[in-house]
Amino acid sequence: EMTRTTAYNSVLLAIAIAAAVAGLAGIPAPAHAAGGKAPPAATAESKAQTLNRLYGEYWEELLRLNPIQATFQGDPRYNDQLPNFLTEASRRENSEFNARWLKRIEAIGADGLDGQDRLSYDIFVKSAKDTLESEQFPGYLMPMNQFNNLAGFAAQLGSGTNAQPFKTVKDYDNWRARGAKLAPIMDQAIVNMREGMRQGVVQPKALMQKVLPQFDALIADQADKTLFWGPIKNMPATFSEADKARITAEYRTMIEQEVMPAFRRMREFIAKEYLPACRDTAGMGDLPNGQAWYAYNAYQSMSVRRSPAEVHQTGLDEVARIHGEIRKVMQEVGFKGSLHDFFKYVNTDKKFEFESEEALLTHYRSIEALLEPGLNRMFNLKPKAGFEIRPVEAFRAQSAAGGSYQPPSEDGSRPGIFYVNTYDLPSRKTWDSEDLFLHEAKPGHHFQLALQQELTGLPNFRRFGGETAYIEGWGLYSETIGKELGALTDPYMYFGMLQNELWRAIRLVVDTGFHSKGWTREQVIKYMLENSATSETDAVSEAERYMAIPGQALAYKTGQLKITELRARAEAALGPKFDIRAFHDEILKDGSVPLDVLDAKVDRWVNSQR
Repeated sequence: EMTRTTAYNSVLLAIAIAAAVAGLAGIPAPAHAAGGKAPPAATAESKAQTLNRLYGEYWEELLRLNPIQATFQGDPRYNDQLPNFLTEASRRENSEFNARWLKRIEAIGADGLDGQDRLSYDIFVKSAKDTLESEQFPGYLMPMNQFNNLAGFAAQLGSGTNAQPFKTVKDYDNWRARGAKLAPIMDQAIVNMREGMRQGVVQPKALMQKVLPQFDALIADQADKTLFWGPIKNMPATFSEADKARITAEYRTMIEQEVMPAFRRMREFIAKEYLPACRDTAGMGDLPNGQAWYAYNAYQSMSVRRSPAEVHQTGLDEVARIHGEIRKVMQEVGFKGSLHDFFKYVNTDKKFEFESEEALLTHYRSIEALLEPGLNRMFNLKPKAGFEIRPVEAFRAQSAAGGSYQPPSEDGSRPGIFYVNTYDLPSRKTWDSEDLFLHEAKPGHHFQLALQQELTGLPNFRRFGGETAYIEGWGLYSETIGKELGALTDPYMYFGMLQNELWRAIRLVVDTGFHSKGWTREQVIKYMLENSATSETDAVSEAERYMAIPGQALAYKTGQLKITELRARAEAALGPKFDIRAFHDEILKDGSVPLDVLDAKVDRWVNSQR
């Protein structure tokens, strides 16, 4: 599951903190033709070309400002760089960048643009305005929680198992240079958090208590006992003895004298200073200007403006509807007892558990073959990129979601990866498997995100950016078509889909409950346990996730309801002319777009098919 700029997973949001949309120095005025006559008015085509050239310049500048974004998309040019994005100077630079680019693009205007050019213009301008609107909310004063832990993110990059490459001597020198910049960012985070304490902008205590064990798992006295030693352990044999010795010595110094002391400072600060100042409340409503901040977060996540009260009601309605569907499954399997008894049964009966991590992974790999015929029947568009299933790394498994997806690198050297969490194995249920695969892998995130990167004709801000509601809406829609694809034939597997759809509906209720109705952490956990088949482990980590990234959880159901509505509308309008493959092409072919843009786009497509 992902967030805005989803492709790079939610932790990257903390790093690529303020980068969204912006502009370079401007286009030279057109030279006048001989004889002093002005040239003919710019044609729509030349306007589109000008905009596309500017989007290219914009993206180049964005990558310089956000080198981590470049690394994740497989662009190695800035692999040695890591700006201190938490400083005031860095925030100001990003703000000026966004304002300048918005002005530059709006000066050209949308008149005469159509097709992809019009989509690009609308998305760019909306994104830039949204980013500038966000500056009134001081997220930089709360840079750390259990979901966005800068130390954990650094360990993922520096362990040699993520986007940072460790193949050449230059790669190793790049990480040495980037690693040197971690301590100043950690120390700036402490400065910002102290200012947050002064202003009353602090994290909930329940979240920060979870951060301490994360640090404890990362901190060690000896470099070779840390995750950062991975690249040294796996150093290519082809390096010269001199390079091996130099790199090993440099990494030992970096880890033991720079990175670990910075981690220790942060851990001590959180334990001794920050935790006592943290709040006992859970929702954003308790922060200064918190209701407006939450409404903005909700809008960013859903890409449409809806009041938290309206979203809350949609959630309650959907929970009731899905409960009705689950009761039909109970009848089908001959279960006697209440909804809650059934939830307890599917959560506790041993027949729904995997025997081992290997059994779990083998089972997930078999789902891919099961879906193949249905995917061929319902989809023309499929990604060219490779695809792999991997277990979540142990150091982050305890607080990671049950499954997540990381898109391939642009050059195809790294495949799309579906991470399956094997931590607390008994809590990973068999009935959850087909549904999770549909959402995270095929036809969910892997189809959508990998395809989006392959749309080389689009400006990069569209290929590598994204709207959570579209991306996660597509993931959830992919679950709901599981039966059509030949999966979910077992009633318990179908229950797994309903349980997960129910979970997304519950999110509408509890996220708005937390942040606009003042619900407590305990109230939210109780609501989740009473209304779904979730385990206590998942209920707690999910509740704390909604506390950590307010509004993000609203995107899933909002997006899915929109795509489902658009399909029903198209089927009704086209009747026998409706082609499911063509509909899916239309949804996927332009990459992620805001939901109102998607609505208008599908309407145009329906009219063209009549």
